[in-house]
Amino acid sequence: MLPLDRSRPLWDIHILNVKTSDAEAIGVIRSHHSLGDGMSRMSLILACTHKSSDPEALPTIPILKRRENVSHGLRNTGWFLSSMFAIYATVRLIWNTIVDLLLLLSTVLFLKDTETSLKGGAEAESNAKRFSHRIVSLNDVRLIKDIMDMTINDVLLGVTQAALSRYLNGAHDKTNENGGTSRPLLNNIPCNIRVRAGVLVNLRSEIGVQPLADMMAKDSKCRWGNLINVVVLPLSIGPETDPLVYLSKAKSTMDQKKNSLHAPILYLIMSFIVSVFGAKIGAALFNRLLLSTTAFISNVNGPTEEISFHGHPIAYIAPSVYGHAQSLLIHCQSYADKMVISIAVDPTVIPDSHKLCDAMEESLKSMKIALFGKELLINEQVSVRVNNMCK
Repeated sequence: MLPLDRSRPLWDIHILNVKTSDAEAIGVIRSHHSLGDGMSRMSLILACTHKSSDPEALPTIPILKRRENVSHGLRNTGWFLSSMFAIYATVRLIWNTIVDLLLLLSTVLFLKDTETSLKGGAEAESNAKRFSHRIVSLNDVRLIKDIMDMTINDVLLGVTQAALSRYLNGAHDKTNENGGTSRPLLNNIPCNIRVRAGVLVNLRSEIGVQPLADMMAKDSKCRWGNLINVVVLPLSIGPETDPLVYLSKAKSTMDQKKNSLHAPILYLIMSFIVSVFGAKIGAALFNRLLLSTTAFISNVNGPTEEISFHGHPIAYIAPSVYGHAQSLLIHCQSYADKMVISIAVDPTVIPDSHKLCDAMEESLKSMKIALFGKELLINEQVSVRVNNMCK
């Protein structure tokens, strides 16, 4: 609860020798966000740790590749089709950017989310935050990603939409037992509900975590600091009998935002406002965006293997943020074969953050079960067709 001492570097470390279900003790690294964003901090962690399997070796830097654009497959289809697609893609990019910027302006001026049990007010900035986390299987997330042909970010957004729908629907309290499994009652969410989340976007040309030396280098394309911005995403909140629908809607929303220059243009606009009118005006505008939306979502990729700090194995990494006017923050952090879902809430608004963690875990499980059921059905249909052909 004590603020950082501004007469010293704006970070501190607290060691809590308290055993939990996930670790023997807890290390809390607290630092001011002005020092750097999630990518910067993760590069620093990797530079300060070693592999648990080889105490002399530094951790492997996770390598991310951008998904191949559809236009790559049209290069050999002739100049006419390639030209038509390029025109279409350019028009769509311009249109999506204009729409996103207009929606952002509306959000800052008057467009607010529906008042729900997840949305707080201006008092959330000064209220204490409660932090919870849940560790799920990263392999499960990758499995869904591969079968549904989407990104890990798409999967996590779909899981978040399903979890928030469960929470708002009261599914954790009102369930029907059906064959040993729980099914939520689907009648508690009002129609036309508006729930949006600010999603943090990395604006560096080099995606993923980069070596610390590269980030510190002069004129680096992946420089240290805060090179992120916010994209406002509408969340699909409502009852769905098929949990895979949340994934499809998440992918559709994310694809539209990827075909937009909203994030880099907003970064330039905010930089201009701060340099001309000052940081207070820039902060006031950003605060209006926070007050008009419901949540913030972020995902940072972490080490691909387990790491240790001065001989102490690290069980998990759970990033989060506090000190701003929003009652719900969801951070996802990959670590070895784990995906850590870290949730920060204003307990005066969301008193049962552990139930949000339960909803995230249950939503992921339901999607995996639905996918297996779908695969079994497809395999059974193929088998029937083959048998009929043989007859």
